[in-house]
Amino acid sequence: MAALFKLPIICTFVIIFSLTIEAQLSPDYYYYSCPEALEIVNNIVVEAIQNETRMGASLLRLHFHDCFVNGCDASVLLDDNGTFTGEKTAFPNNNSLRGFHVVDVIKAELEKACPNVVSCSDILAIAARDSVFHLGGPTWEVPLGRRDSTTANRTAANLFIPAPSSNITILTSNFANVGLSFEDLVALSGAHTIGYARCATFRQRIYGDFDISPSFAESLRNKCPRGENDTVLQGLDLKTPSHFDNLYYKNLLVKKGLLHSDQEIYNSNEADPIVRKFSRDLTKFYNSFSKAMIKMGDITPLTGTNGEIRRHCRRSNKKP
Repeated sequence: MAALFKLPIICTFVIIFSLTIEAQLSPDYYYYSCPEALEIVNNIVVEAIQNETRMGASLLRLHFHDCFVNGCDASVLLDDNGTFTGEKTAFPNNNSLRGFHVVDVIKAELEKACPNVVSCSDILAIAARDSVFHLGGPTWEVPLGRRDSTTANRTAANLFIPAPSSNITILTSNFANVGLSFEDLVALSGAHTIGYARCATFRQRIYGDFDISPSFAESLRNKCPRGENDTVLQGLDLKTPSHFDNLYYKNLLVKKGLLHSDQEIYNSNEADPIVRKFSRDLTKFYNSFSKAMIKMGDITPLTGTNGEIRRHCRRSNKKP
């Protein structure tokens, strides 16, 4: 994995959003109860990305896959137990989600500093923001105060997490089901400007799709022959998979979206003008992405006395 390059200050856009949202969340939630919480999370996230650049995209993806299943409650982190089968083995997550060990390290350090205070669901939200920023993207104030679920929902994970083979109709429905708009869909898809995908997730596209650059498809067929190399990785963004920029949208304009679901947002539909806007204007993309991340982070959080503050993110405090 290539080492993380240093980004010039002038290329790092810092966008601070302070949106008023419901559900009793606040960026200052830990101001008194755990004032060092944000610093602890950031330091460990930065170290993890310095050790493996790909980890930034992995931590961002954990937050996405958590919020699309029963809201942002850290259910995605729970291991199987005698009561339920967790979400880690759901089709969109199995042998794909990663970064759990980084969350474990963050949680252990927070428990040392502030026992039983900072939730695993808030860790995911903060780590996602810090990952984006450290890879050259925007930043935003993360509303905090979520609590953790005591159970998981593998069935919902299979149903509601957008799949790489999804068409625009299914994607729109997946996002609308959790209160996210069409522009939120296009903006949040831009998360694929960082990270990698396995051959198994895009093989059908490079052998069967028509809305793909022929030369691009051919180059990928050499890397991912039929029935082989399922776990070989390809950058979701062809040129800068470790830098959070807007090249993802530029790739779509020339039919070089890696996943079928990527190219679906630029395929002669109402998303096309938004894609063109983001491809031309990095700041507009950063603004829309940041707002959409705050909105996604407010999907039915557990607050007040609902849920719990897990002592270990992989298991509930309640015995199964």
